[in-house]
Amino acid sequence: MLLIMDVEIELIGIMRTCFGEKFAVPRQPGLCPSAWGRLIFEPRYRGEEFLRGMEGFSHLWVIFGFHQTLDQEWSPTVRPPRLGGNQRVGVFASRSTFRPNGLGLSLCRLEGIDFTAEGPQLLLGGVDLVDGTPVYDIKPYLSYCESPRDAICGYAGEAPPALAVSVHPQAKDVLERLPARDQRIILECLALDPRPAAHDDPLREYGVMICGMNVRFQVGDSVTIREISPMN
Repeated sequence: MLLIMDVEIELIGIMRTCFGEKFAVPRQPGLCPSAWGRLIFEPRYRGEEFLRGMEGFSHLWVIFGFHQTLDQEWSPTVRPPRLGGNQRVGVFASRSTFRPNGLGLSLCRLEGIDFTAEGPQLLLGGVDLVDGTPVYDIKPYLSYCESPRDAICGYAGEAPPALAVSVHPQAKDVLERLPARDQRIILECLALDPRPAAHDDPLREYGVMICGMNVRFQVGDSVTIREISPMN
């Protein structure tokens, strides 16, 4: 529990997601529509009364912590990937994970509520959260006041372009044996080019943990998946 002046911020749950590490997690929610997450509440918040009426909403705001970067220094300015990683903007004019309080905000699709023996759990879609992310609050999304038609989005005015993804025959056999949703997650994530903005070597091979698999790929004008193997 954090004590900030007279305000207490208490953990309400932990996210379990298809992303085993930070690398390749979409930089914004909804960019990988198939990405899934399961919000498991802390024992204190597992009563069904906490969620009464939630089934009528399609999307939720998730307020969470960037737990994997909290021990790293932050700066008043950052280099957003959308600007190629070379131009600096103010940290408060960005969605950088390196922030004074390490808090994030994500809009996720509510796919259902799973009433388990340990209490209700939220099934979420379009997530951009790494497995194990701490959650501090959730709120229903209200389209009539939270989607202004005259909004201006500065240097991030358009969605990032998606690259074509091809699969090496050796990897294709493994990919096609995976559940359909896992296949979509892998293809959608890699189409977003998860490499750091400054990386531009088409011969370099990268590896990422997605859906319990180690996925090896290269990026040139398109993405080529070279190998897919189970995590050890």
